[in-house]
Amino acid sequence: MTIGMIRTATFRIVARPRSLSATSDHKRISLGTGLVTLAEPVEQDLRTLARPVLEGLADAVGATAHLVVRESEHEARALMVVEPRRATVHIAFRPGQSIPIERGSAAMAILSALPPVEGERPEIAEGRRRGWAISEGEVVPTTIGISAPVPARRGGPQAAIGISVFDDTRAEEQAAAVTAAARELGELLR
Repeated sequence: MTIGMIRTATFRIVARPRSLSATSDHKRISLGTGLVTLAEPVEQDLRTLARPVLEGLADAVGATAHLVVRESEHEARALMVVEPRRATVHIAFRPGQSIPIERGSAAMAILSALPPVEGERPEIAEGRRRGWAISEGEVVPTTIGISAPVPARRGGPQAAIGISVFDDTRAEEQAAAVTAAARELGELLR
């Protein structure tokens, strides 16, 4: 996208603070994860509604819970991350992490809420059938993600709620809790 500014002026504007943008080796500028903090007021309603749902889920399953929102045709972003309050160990990561739209349980759950697309991953079709998606090591190595799409009103955000766990021995039980949390947030968004 061209914004009609002189290149040196543009780089000077986006150079500080570093967390707001990133520059590739080819001098392309992309948005940085620091924008999640700036976007907080914009997504405040969604965050306000999601926080108690994610806290309840994280504590119920003893795992880190997250809310992921689709940002574009190719990307989703972790909008909120809530760690369990009483777990001995858990997986931690920061909100703002970018996720390719076909990788990880949350992105696949978002896609599973949409009509089938020719050539889609079989895991997306399986997520559509089950109502939740699972992935292993696709976003964070050795981490298993279990996510369900958040039912949204027309024009609302495409989102998924999920958890990050170390093993999948309780996947069915955890998926039921994730799916219930996604439905609860969907009802709150109506």
